[in-house]
Amino acid sequence: MNMSFSHDMDDEYEKFIRRMNPPRVVIDNESCKNATVIRVDSANRHGILLEVVQILTDINLIITKAYISSDGNWFMDVFNVTDQDGNKILDEGILDYIRKSLGPESCFMPSIRSVGVKQSMDHTAIELTGSDRPGLLSEVSAVLRHLKCNVVNAEVWTHNTRAAAVMQVTDEETETAITDPERLSRIKSLLCNVLKGSNKSSLAKTVVSHSVTHTERRLHQMMFADRDYERIGGDVLDDRQRPNVDVVNWHDKDYSVVTIRCKDRPKLLFDTVCTLTDMDYVVFHANIDTLGPDSYQEYYIRHLDGSPVKSDAERQRVTQCLEAAIERRVSKGLKLELCTTDRVGLLSDVTRIFRENSLTVTRAEVTTKAGKAVNTFYVRDASGYPVDVKTIDSIRQVLGQTILKVKGNPDDSKPLSQESPTRFLFGGLFKSKSFVNFSLVRSYS
Repeated sequence: MNMSFSHDMDDEYEKFIRRMNPPRVVIDNESCKNATVIRVDSANRHGILLEVVQILTDINLIITKAYISSDGNWFMDVFNVTDQDGNKILDEGILDYIRKSLGPESCFMPSIRSVGVKQSMDHTAIELTGSDRPGLLSEVSAVLRHLKCNVVNAEVWTHNTRAAAVMQVTDEETETAITDPERLSRIKSLLCNVLKGSNKSSLAKTVVSHSVTHTERRLHQMMFADRDYERIGGDVLDDRQRPNVDVVNWHDKDYSVVTIRCKDRPKLLFDTVCTLTDMDYVVFHANIDTLGPDSYQEYYIRHLDGSPVKSDAERQRVTQCLEAAIERRVSKGLKLELCTTDRVGLLSDVTRIFRENSLTVTRAEVTTKAGKAVNTFYVRDASGYPVDVKTIDSIRQVLGQTILKVKGNPDDSKPLSQESPTRFLFGGLFKSKSFVNFSLVRSYS
């Protein structure tokens, strides 16, 4: 059967189901004292949980609690959410956006195979993966400036000695996407050489396209494909800071139960659900809770074919991949925020100054809107020592005291509380002796 025809048929079937069973969204600001409660009921299909979580996190809502149930053909979700300051969502514009995005007016969200992917002629997308090293972002930015490419948006992650970036660039003169095949080939070739560095690593990869993907999901996919979850020493968290991921099998119900306990942070739920979805697991039930600084997540999962985790090797892979997904976005280093009028070569100049002052970028987010550049960098001393205050003062004098601001040091975090590393949120379900635990449970003592 023609694959394209099969996908079209699947899309038409999904649309039919949604017409017969339109999604229902209820937003409640009365029942919970300190959060807005969002209830979503919809026909069930693989990937719908990720779509809902993605919509909520993309507008920077904090999910403090959630209950998910999707056994059978119906999907029911309850989310407790707040804004970044911990307040209920009272803005009617945001509430209306949620209703339209999750309700019947969403006009049949595309299936998970095409979420967040569309063509764009406004910019050219560049995806980069390779070995991390001090000054890498500076080198990449310098090459793009030399090739007369202006970086309008970018997100850069580093984890476990690996680096990944999704960058959106335009032609310096026309301010539109770059379409000339020869020029695109040259950009790809030069950037690949930069990524390979002196060791000429064969693991470096550069992709140039006109597609627009959901950047954060794509970064997870890129780092997963680059196998950053395989711990080889180097850039990994201290054992006391690492998340605790536990996998057990509940044979009576043919579920694998994944429990996660780690430090809470924004978009944590998106990161874990994204990873489980991209690994082709289906979440049938889940419970998410936040207690103080810690987050507890519990997922009841199966493969797409309905089977649970089948071996210790697979259990270990699930554990490692979820740990990596959580760690990739952990803010490693001193947070710096730069806000100024955008100009060609701005990213190249700023990262060059960082490099000249022996700072390395561990994570970065570059955005441009209405001629204004708002860039966030997490930086560390290239030698591994804490960032010297005098170094930051020197950089601020060069860039401008009001342009570059220090936003605190996320490294000053405390280890997880000294509780049992496995805390089941569906406690009563685990009284059955039919559970088989073939997992490695860490101690935080």
